Amino acid sequence: MRLWPKHWHAETWICSLRGHVAPAQFASEVSPTDAALGARLADGRRVARCLRCDCWVEHLDPEVANIRYVHVPPIAELTKPRRDAELHDAIFMRLIALNKGIHAVVFTLLASGLFLLKARLGSLQSFADRILNAIQGPLEASGPEASRTWLARQLAHVLNLRGHTVTLLIVIAALYAAVEWVEAIGLWQERHWAEYLTVIATAGFLPLEIHELTKRVTLLRVVALIINVALVFWLVWNKRLFGVRGGPHAIHHETDWESILASPRPARGKQPKALTTP
Repeated sequence: MRLWPKHWHAETWICSLRGHVAPAQFASEVSPTDAALGARLADGRRVARCLRCDCWVEHLDPEVANIRYVHVPPIAELTKPRRDAELHDAIFMRLIALNKGIHAVVFTLLASGLFLLKARLGSLQSFADRILNAIQGPLEASGPEASRTWLARQLAHVLNLRGHTVTLLIVIAALYAAVEWVEAIGLWQERHWAEYLTVIATAGFLPLEIHELTKRVTLLRVVALIINVALVFWLVWNKRLFGVRGGPHAIHHETDWESILASPRPARGKQPKALTTP
């Protein structure tokens, strides 16, 4: 599943954030047999090929402390970065993790706010009662309709709050926060169990979201429902959860490095360009 325009490449973006993966720049020497990964140009400059984005990076001879190899090892012995579909999936998993992290923060703040509310519920209700009594006379004098103003309704809600109700809300918010934190951390670390937990927990919210839409349709609720349905579908389909498309064991992301490096042109069909490293 492509998440961005065809002309835009995730590999280039990740390299701009993390830096290039060019093993040849850490070799003391490059030979003609290393031509797929690095070379010394006729004018003495050295260039190394990034295994992630296929750029050719111009670099200086490595200092002694930075030398990792005498000669560039075979591709089979190198630590290779993720690219193509495997990299796209990893990026999307990070985005889902960030989404869950935001939910976790919101529920954590909600639970904290409710805890403070419960601690000061008595004094808050006393204050609300004094305010309501102060405005009750003018409201009644102006007719029964005016007594149902927004302020009066909110004060009535505060007065009707019970300690056990607030405690229940604290427990629910804390449980939701804990689940969201576990999902966010597990998805960020790309744990398989977190994918199942996210699908089950998110799908469990869908009936509630649909029920809320039947009572009142808002743009926020519609967008939230669409996002959650898309998230569940993507995880189940792309990660092959619950046996879909052969199950998780059928996922195959092995990159044909021999074919990529055998080509004098990058896999995406653009001529390599030399970049100067800082």
